[in-house]
Amino acid sequence: MQQIIHDMVAIESIGMVDQHGQLKLSRPLDLRNQAVKVLILIPDISDNDAWLSAMAQNPSFDFLHDETEDIYSLADGSPVRYEK
Repeated sequence: MQQIIHDMVAIESIGMVDQHGQLKLSRPLDLRNQAVKVLILIPDISDNDAWLSAMAQNPSFDFLHDETEDIYSLADGSPVRYEK
């Protein structure tokens, strides 16, 4: 069932999403038992350095530090050349 909420007021707060995907606000809100609509704004990581930094800190890729995963070297394969 969808409930329509009218006449909304914005409250700004800063928080962090933890490793479980739970939003933790930096301070408690003075709201109790009220319906809210949440808008999440995250930093734009469209440039490569920020994207690579985010991926390097993501624990999902920790397995890549395992030496048994390092099966290729620079000597493997051959260069790709695109000629027009």
